[in-house]
Amino acid sequence: MNGKTIKGCNKGVLLFRMMLLIAFIVFSHQSVYSNVSKDKPRPQGRKVELKHADKVMYDQFKNADMQIFVGNVSFIHEGVFLYCDSANFFQDTNSFEAFGSVRMLQGDTLSLTSKYLYYDGNSQVAQARKDVVLKHRQTVLYTDSLNYDRVYSEGYFFEGGKLVDEGNVLTSDWGQYETSTRQALFNYNVKLVNKEYVITSDTLHYNTLVKLAHLTGPSNITSGDSRIYTERADFNTLTNKSTLLDRSVLVDKDKQMIGDSVIYDRTTGVAQAFNDIIFNDKTNKNIFTGDYFYYNDSIGFAKAYGRAQVKNYSETDTLFLHADTFKVYTYNLKTDSVYRVLHGYYHSRSFREDMQSVADSLCYNSKNKTLFLYGNPIVWSDKRQILGEEIRAYFNDSTMDSVNVVRQALMVEQLDSVHYNQVAGNEMNVYFDGNEIKEDRVTGNVLILYFPYDSDSIMTGMNYSETSLLRLFMENKKVKRIWTREITGTFYPLALVEKPKLYLPQFAWFEYMRPKDKFDIFNWQDKTKGTELKKTERRVVPLQTLKGI
Repeated sequence: MNGKTIKGCNKGVLLFRMMLLIAFIVFSHQSVYSNVSKDKPRPQGRKVELKHADKVMYDQFKNADMQIFVGNVSFIHEGVFLYCDSANFFQDTNSFEAFGSVRMLQGDTLSLTSKYLYYDGNSQVAQARKDVVLKHRQTVLYTDSLNYDRVYSEGYFFEGGKLVDEGNVLTSDWGQYETSTRQALFNYNVKLVNKEYVITSDTLHYNTLVKLAHLTGPSNITSGDSRIYTERADFNTLTNKSTLLDRSVLVDKDKQMIGDSVIYDRTTGVAQAFNDIIFNDKTNKNIFTGDYFYYNDSIGFAKAYGRAQVKNYSETDTLFLHADTFKVYTYNLKTDSVYRVLHGYYHSRSFREDMQSVADSLCYNSKNKTLFLYGNPIVWSDKRQILGEEIRAYFNDSTMDSVNVVRQALMVEQLDSVHYNQVAGNEMNVYFDGNEIKEDRVTGNVLILYFPYDSDSIMTGMNYSETSLLRLFMENKKVKRIWTREITGTFYPLALVEKPKLYLPQFAWFEYMRPKDKFDIFNWQDKTKGTELKKTERRVVPLQTLKGI
């Protein structure tokens, strides 16, 4: 190759350039190797080969180690091609500086362009500066300073960068990208922007092959009215599925979910939380807690189990509900007439200061504000106990309006440790005024056992009656008036009442089953043997078949 020697070059200018070059090489080498593990073996690269230059200049007296190549310069080294406008080549160190429109090509999958590049052929490390663009398959990295290690297929930037990858744009102050694994690491002021969501984080690992982002440190994922706060999570940008760890918080409009771990599918709107979960529905003023919670936002369905609990804080006094499993169904979703139905089954218990209950299962309808209790249900209020085969409670706003007891109805009021007012019948309707009973209506085989008091509040005796219909009118927690039809009964002076006559045949007092506080709702108590309700034969529609079949 032909060349010319530089004559009469200004010593001061050349010396200044050499000093800058030495300082830059020392600093850049420290930056490169500080990011590479010392445990990794580094093979020695072969000699860099010059393929072409329009002009070659060399001055053995002023800089014997450097050759200057100008015009359409190209190098080849270990399978990589490098093109530039001009270059300073250092044969002793097997390295060169490239200037102008610098391009480094490795096969048809990797290209690196910049305005300046220093390449060390021995270590196979390239240091690109100013308007740097690294392209690897469908991934493009933009930065102003990039060091690329060819041995470990690793490039990193330290003065801000942007990675664009099929709809995702990631920016950060510091980043690293491995072309062999297609794994990227971003630190400090990390932001991932997609047309559907935005992720901000302290540290983000991103795989451009599977489109999986791993977040560590305080991070936020926002999309419309939905927001996720997490400090450790995996997020698939392709499927919109995320796994959130370490008590992450998922907020969707007026709903908030927290759990030790949360799995969320943004496409389907399905979220699952595990271990010590909290789901707060601020619109309906309900909080679900438990070991597992499932929620489908698209249809408004929820499920909870494992020490599951519902707290209703719509009133001044919070209602605590427990069951083995809770399910919530939403009807007329996204309309003004939306309502929900809550099912709780097996070992349901509730506690509120003015009311407690137990039952095998329950159902609450927010549309007509009704609570149905099934399977040996019992309701307590103050010193009163109501039980039957089914209990239906109707609410008016935040207060109870009435209670309907179906089949084997029994209401017991404790007066002292021995005496109880008792009313039994086939069906019972209790009506409330505020938190006090104003009327008790009983129909069908009605039995009444009542202890009246005189004007000095002294118990005078016991009244036993039988009828088909009874209406008790209450005032200030006392019987004001009794209305009945065709009643037969007997009054017994208190001193002549034998102990067996103090109780109706249906009498049972289940104080031992009554929840004592909000923590006691998890402690189920079975009825003492012999106190269960009698089995009732229900009418069954006969099977109808056509003749000849």
